[in-house]
Amino acid sequence: MIQVSRKDSRESVDNLLRRFSRKVQQSGIVAAVKRGQYFEKPKSKRDRRVRAILRQEQKTAKAKRMKLGQR
Repeated sequence: MIQVSRKDSRESVDNLLRRFSRKVQQSGIVAAVKRGQYFEKPKSKRDRRVRAILRQEQKTAKAKRMKLGQR
């Protein structure tokens, strides 16, 4: 469980909420819950990973071509 306490008595609630939100986001709790929201077959997870790798390779190849001045 993530807990955030005030640094001093003058810290505003907005700052406290902002620090809490940042800690929750960095911990990955929200992302994990969203991933587990719907059931996904194991095969589709593998396919999704493979497609993500291919997308990343295409992106780097495109960036390399753009750097060399090609289309």
